[in-house]
Amino acid sequence: MQTASRARILVRIAASLAALCLLPLLAFWIKPATILDALAQVSLWHVALGLVLVQGQIVLSALRWRLAAERLGQQITAGAAIREYYVASAVNQVVPGGMAGDVLRAWRMAQDGAGGWQRAARAVVYERLSGQIAFLALCLVGIPFWPLLPGAALQAGHHLLLAGAVLTAAVIAAVLLLRRFAGLRDELAEVFVRRGALLRQGGLSLAVVCGYVALFLVSADAVGAPLPVAAMVTIVPMTLAAMLIPTGLGGWGTREAAAAALWPLAGLSSASGLSASLLYGALALAGALPGLVILALGRHPKGARHAHAGRRISVIPSTPNE
Repeated sequence: MQTASRARILVRIAASLAALCLLPLLAFWIKPATILDALAQVSLWHVALGLVLVQGQIVLSALRWRLAAERLGQQITAGAAIREYYVASAVNQVVPGGMAGDVLRAWRMAQDGAGGWQRAARAVVYERLSGQIAFLALCLVGIPFWPLLPGAALQAGHHLLLAGAVLTAAVIAAVLLLRRFAGLRDELAEVFVRRGALLRQGGLSLAVVCGYVALFLVSADAVGAPLPVAAMVTIVPMTLAAMLIPTGLGGWGTREAAAAALWPLAGLSSASGLSASLLYGALALAGALPGLVILALGRHPKGARHAHAGRRISVIPSTPNE
C-alpha cells in the first residue's frame, strides 16, 4: 500500500515537473524578448483590477462551499468559509496536482461526531462539482460561436468535428459523474435542487466562472492583445480547461501551451496568448497569497484539530486558479 502511494506521489511530481518544463520551452520557441515586451506594458490599473477579480472569485466560491455544507448539516460561518477558501486556493497554487488545498480544506473544517470527516469531504466535492458543471456548460454554450472568431479559418466539417468532440466529452463526463454519485441522489437533490438551491448554486457558480473569464480578458488586454467577444465562450474556456488536468502547479505550463495554440484562432499571436496566460497565473497566485499567511499563522477552525487526518478522499480537480 505504501509502495503504491509513493509511486502515485512520484508520478504526480514527475508530471508536475514536466508541465512546468513547458514554460521555458514555449518561451524560447516564441522568443523571450517578445514576451518580456508584452509584459512590460502591463499597467497598475490592470493589475489592481485583476487582483480584485481574484478576491471576488475566492469569496463567491467560499459562499458556494458554505451553501453545500449547510445542505449537508455542516454549519460554517461566512468568515470561516472565506478564510479556509483562501488557504485552499493558495495551497492548490503551490502544491503539485492542484487538489491538496481542497483536501486540506476538508480536513481543517471536519467536525467531531457523526459524519464529521466524510461530511466535510462531501461538501468540498459537491462545491467542486458545482463549479465543474458551470464550466462545462460554458464550454457547451460556446460551440456555435467558434466560427465567429476572426482567425478561425476552419471549414464547416472542422466545426462539426469540434462540436462533436466537446459534446462527446460532455456525455462521457456526465456518465462518469452519474455513476460516481448514483447512490447519492437524495443528497445531490438537497445540495443542488431543493429549497432554492438550484438558483443559488447556479448563480454563484455562474458568477465564479464569469470571474475566471474576466480575469483572462483583463490579462489579454493588459499585454496589448484584447480578445474579441466570441473568445469569452470559446478560446478562453478551452484555455482554462487545460488547468483542470491534475498536474503542475496552479495550471502553469498546460495553460500556457493551450493559450499559445488557441490564440491564433482569435487572430492574435501565440506570443500574446502565452503572455496573457503568464499574467493570468501571476495574478491568480498573488491574489491567493493571503491564504499562505493564514496558514503560516497556524489558525485552525473549530473542530479541525480532531479530524481524522489519516483517511483519504477523492476530490474533483480544481476549477481554474482555485
